[in-house]
Amino acid sequence: MQNRFLGKNVLVTGASAGIGEAIAFRFAQEGASVAINYSRNDAGAAATAAQVRSAHAEGGYENATVLSHKADVSDESSVLGMFEAVLGEWGRLDVLINNAGIQKPAESDKSLTADFDRILGVNLRGCYMCSREAIRHFLSRPGGGVIVNNSSVHEIIPKPQYLPYSVSKGGMENLTKTLALEYADRGIRVNAVGPGAIVTPINMNWINDPVAKKVVESHIPMGRAGESEEIAAVFAFLASDEASYITGQTLFACGGLTLFPEFRTTWSS
Repeated sequence: MQNRFLGKNVLVTGASAGIGEAIAFRFAQEGASVAINYSRNDAGAAATAAQVRSAHAEGGYENATVLSHKADVSDESSVLGMFEAVLGEWGRLDVLINNAGIQKPAESDKSLTADFDRILGVNLRGCYMCSREAIRHFLSRPGGGVIVNNSSVHEIIPKPQYLPYSVSKGGMENLTKTLALEYADRGIRVNAVGPGAIVTPINMNWINDPVAKKVVESHIPMGRAGESEEIAAVFAFLASDEASYITGQTLFACGGLTLFPEFRTTWSS
């Protein structure tokens, strides 16, 4: 394991489970101090913190620390409080990972405005507010900074019955590109990762159903769902100096889902 983030401070939102948990662990494995944000899952956040401490110990990163902060990223006062607490403890933030996200299925004609607002509030508004606060900090001191957003293949692939989720990820694509362009000349890079079907708690309804799992994986050119650890590795790459000339991009880690897999068999002239 490399130590690309030795001496760096990283904030990961929605880090109490799934991809966020794997991201926090990966950065800790590479030497970073990690701040774990979560909104409800106290036990999950504690488990993530224990994993981070274990990674620090195993890597011999004696000066690396872990913080946990409970905050709803869709609430501005909560976001401001989180950044105040994290910066108050560390004094500096180097990397922001906007990972927090929710979804709720419903036929679009039967969906509720309250659900639409809540999903966009967490997935897109939260990403905006956390990015804004991180950029304010990056501009306040030398050295720039890095933001990596957790998007989805559904920033470009429609997802019927998940309209608010798809809209939030489409908006995240433009947010990523706009911030990247606006601050590119000030040492701030902004990118996104677009996962496909990944083995996480949010997807257990099909992961634990052999028939449903087979259907899902039949649409993936690589023939399998991805693992959280595979996605975490992409986040680590984009946040590292190895990606120093990359900004404003979404790197799709999707097993080929964005390659129009239904055209594997030629059916159109």
